[in-house]
Amino acid sequence: MNELLSQLWTPELQSAFTIVVVLLVVLYVLSIVWVVRDAYLRGSFWYIWAIVALVPLVGVIAYCLLRPPLLQIDRDEQELEIALKQRELMKYGECANCGYPVEADFVLCPNCHQRLKNLCMTCNHALDPSWTVCPYCATPVAGGAPRRGAMRPRSGATTTTPHNAAPQQARPARSRSRSADELSAQ
Repeated sequence: MNELLSQLWTPELQSAFTIVVVLLVVLYVLSIVWVVRDAYLRGSFWYIWAIVALVPLVGVIAYCLLRPPLLQIDRDEQELEIALKQRELMKYGECANCGYPVEADFVLCPNCHQRLKNLCMTCNHALDPSWTVCPYCATPVAGGAPRRGAMRPRSGATTTTPHNAAPQQARPARSRSRSADELSAQ
C-alpha cells in the first residue's frame, strides 16, 4: 500500500495540494476580514462577529444570516431623509372645514373657500386669527382675540398716541372695506 501511495503522491500532486491548502487558508482569513469590516460598517459589534467568524465556514454563514440589513451610512441617510420630509410637511396643514391640504400661508382654502387666515390691512401679510397685532408691521388687528393680561386704561388716565400712528377714524373705514372684501370672497 505504501508503494502505491508513494507512486501516486508525486511532486506535482504535492505542489497542487499545497496550493489548494494555501488558497483555503487565504480564503478563510479573507472571510474573517470581510465579516469584521462589514460588521463595522453596519454599526454592529464587529469584535463579537470576529470571534464568531473564527469558526470555519459556520461563522461566516451565521454572520450572513444574522447581519443587520443596512449599512450605518444608509441608516443615517434614511433618518436625514425622514427629517427632511417632516420639515417639508410642516409647511403644510389641512383645512379645518374640509380637510384639504393647504400651505401655511394660504388665506383661503382652495377647495371649500373657508377663510383660514386674516390679512393685515397695512402690509397684506397673512395673520393667524388669534393674533391681536400684525407681527410684520405692528398694526393692531381689528378682529383679533383679546390679549390675556392686556393693560386697560384707567378712567382718569389719558392715553398718548405716537406721532406716526394713523388717526382712529381711518381704521374703522378700513375694517368696513375689509369685511366687504371678505363677504365678496366667500
